[in-house]
Amino acid sequence: MSDEGNIITDLDLGAPVPNGADTLPTAGIISQYIKDLSVENPNAPESFNWTDAPQIDVQFNIAARDISDEISEIELKISINSKHQTGTAFIVELSYGGLIGMRNMEEQHKHAFTYAEAPRLLFPFARRVISDAVRDAGFPPLLLEPVDFNGIYVQQLAASQGAAGEGAEAPASEA
Repeated sequence: MSDEGNIITDLDLGAPVPNGADTLPTAGIISQYIKDLSVENPNAPESFNWTDAPQIDVQFNIAARDISDEISEIELKISINSKHQTGTAFIVELSYGGLIGMRNMEEQHKHAFTYAEAPRLLFPFARRVISDAVRDAGFPPLLLEPVDFNGIYVQQLAASQGAAGEGAEAPASEA
């Protein structure tokens, strides 16, 4: 590194940059929030007496939209249905959002951060909201298992590249 004429050399890139220039790739959560939360307990109070084990169906979807050149909104959608032989005990639908800042990143890295890393960072908070919502509906808290968003991303990327080789397009925004 030299300090000649307010020019320093970026050690990683070897290119001269103005002193204090922000050129390193960076990404992170700016804020997070509940966009929408729906909790249904359609068969209360009878459902509290059901003794058979419920079938729990959990569905995930990841959506993203650009807010500006450096900010994107990531929306983690989680739908849960708890069904017994007698009927539905509860339904929880959560849209959990996060504003993600990304600067000085190549497009492929932005895509990976948007659909793999950002949902991984948001998931523990969404998981807590769901656990509390199920508890507040009168049932034992539902603790969702951790999700390998990176593994899902890699699978879907491989599938979409295979489909693109066959001339079809696969959605990259669902996990």
